[in-house]
Amino acid sequence: MLGELSKREIITLLESKFIGRIGCHVNGETYIVPVNYVYHNNAIYAQAGEGKKIEMLRANPRVCFQVDEIESMFKWKSVILWGNFEELSDMERQQVMQGLILHIMPNTNEPGRHPAHAINPQLRDSLIVFRINIEQGSGRFESHDD
Repeated sequence: MLGELSKREIITLLESKFIGRIGCHVNGETYIVPVNYVYHNNAIYAQAGEGKKIEMLRANPRVCFQVDEIESMFKWKSVILWGNFEELSDMERQQVMQGLILHIMPNTNEPGRHPAHAINPQLRDSLIVFRINIEQGSGRFESHDD
């Protein structure tokens, strides 16, 4: 059976996951890349080092964000969101970094290792911390009884 996720089911999926895919588009080029994130109050919070993704988001803050949960070819959930990229600074930046650490670390099974540049103390000050202010979204699922 194919169906649409309710708003509550969309939020539950967003809250339960920690990796999503961000899509940006500038000058005819589309770029999609996975990011660690945390969902809070109708926004996606994430961080990244300087690079192509941040350059594109600064040039065009319109963004698409996707999260999924795939158990099998016939049992999955997927959420797609649209919104605007906004860089954070100062106190809010520090709060988001703490939230990301608290959300990501329980999902690591190798203490002492840091996912990419997510939590590495040497890189922390150079990270761009940002919010995607969600404007709209949708969710779909497929589930078949055995």
